[in-house]
Amino acid sequence: QVQLVESGGGLVQAGGSLRLSCAASGRTFSGYSMGWFRQAPGKGREFVASISWSWNTNYADSVKGRFAISRDNAKNMVLLEMNSLKPEDTAVYYCAADSASRPSAYTYWGQGTQVTVSS
Repeated sequence: QVQLVESGGGLVQAGGSLRLSCAASGRTFSGYSMGWFRQAPGKGREFVASISWSWNTNYADSVKGRFAISRDNAKNMVLLEMNSLKPEDTAVYYCAADSASRPSAYTYWGQGTQVTVSS
């Protein structure tokens, strides 16, 4: 069982930056693939970024070059650095975890943290 708690969301002006954190419980964190997803009002949940246990990263085209995902296995945390934020980045951001190396669906989810980007 893995529990995930996101933090770091807030209100920022367009062009600004935020860093989201996801704290994970469990002693096998280093073996999990971690992902960030987001859900904007009235839209479905969409993939943002992921990082495998071997540090392979993937990004949605909409955030490439602006967002960076990383992990700190010593602290059981995954981070999402978000730069050059746009109003369309406004959403609830969710952290997710799965034991598969390339999960097609993540098993564990956090409660989400709100990110609002004003124009």
